[in-house]
Amino acid sequence: MRHSVSLEVRELTKTFRARRGAASVQALRGVSLDVHTGDAVALVGESGSGKSTLARIVMGLETATSGSVLLDGQPVRNGRSHVARRARRIQMVFQNPYSSLDPMQTVGSALHEVIRFHLGLPEKERKDRIADLLTSVGLQTNMSERKPGSLSGGQRQRVAIARALAADPDLLVLDEAVSALDVSVQAQILNLLNTIRAERGLAFLFITHDLGVVRQVCDHVHVMSRGEVVESGSVDDVLTRPTHPYTQVLLASVPRPGWRPEAVAALNR
Repeated sequence: MRHSVSLEVRELTKTFRARRGAASVQALRGVSLDVHTGDAVALVGESGSGKSTLARIVMGLETATSGSVLLDGQPVRNGRSHVARRARRIQMVFQNPYSSLDPMQTVGSALHEVIRFHLGLPEKERKDRIADLLTSVGLQTNMSERKPGSLSGGQRQRVAIARALAADPDLLVLDEAVSALDVSVQAQILNLLNTIRAERGLAFLFITHDLGVVRQVCDHVHVMSRGEVVESGSVDDVLTRPTHPYTQVLLASVPRPGWRPEAVAALNR
C-alpha cells in the first residue's frame, strides 16, 4: 500500500561562498513549494536558475543556507543516517543515465543492491522484484545480465528509473531526466513516467527547462529565474496565460522555425 507523502520547502536560500576576492553566488532566494501524494510538480527555468540546486537540497546532496525542508511535517536533516532514511521515501533520476550507473555493474546487480539496502527482502523475493521492475519499465527480464555500456540511452534511462523504483519510494525527483535523449525516446520515457505515476500513485518533482515536458507530465509548475520563483500555478494557467515577463519570454522562445535563443539569454544578463 502506497504511503502518503508531503514535501514542503519553506523560504529556502542557498549561497555559494566564493574564493577570496570573488563575489558569493546566491543560487536560491526564499523558494517555497509543496509536493503531495499524486502531484506532478515542475520546476522550470534556464540553466543557472537554481532549480537543480533545490533538487540537490531536497535529496540531502547540498545543505541550505537558510530555510527548511519538511517531509510529512518533520524537518529533514543531512546526517548519513537521515539521508539514508530519506532515500527510502524519495529517489532521484538524473539527467545522464550512463554517468549515474556503475559501468562495471550489471543491471540486475544495481537493482539487487538497492532492494537489499532499503527493503531487506529474502533472496527469492529480490529476484522476483528485479524481474517485476524491469517489466514495469518496458525492459526484458534478461536485461538483468547486461551492463550499461551495452544498452541504448533510452534503455539506460529505463534502468535508472527501475533503480529509483526499487526502493519503493513515494516521491521521484527527476532532474532533466529526458533532456539527454532524442525526441522520439523522450516521448516514450515521458509516457512511461505517466503510466508509473498512475499505477503506483507516486508524486513527481520534475526539474526541467523544457516546457513540452511540463505540458506532458505535470499538473503544477513553478517558474524560476535567478534563484527565485517568479510565477506559480496550474500548468494550464501558467503556460496559457503567463503573467510574469520572464515566463512570457520563456514561452515565446519555445523552438519553432526561425527560432533564436537570444531573447531568453537577454533576460539573464
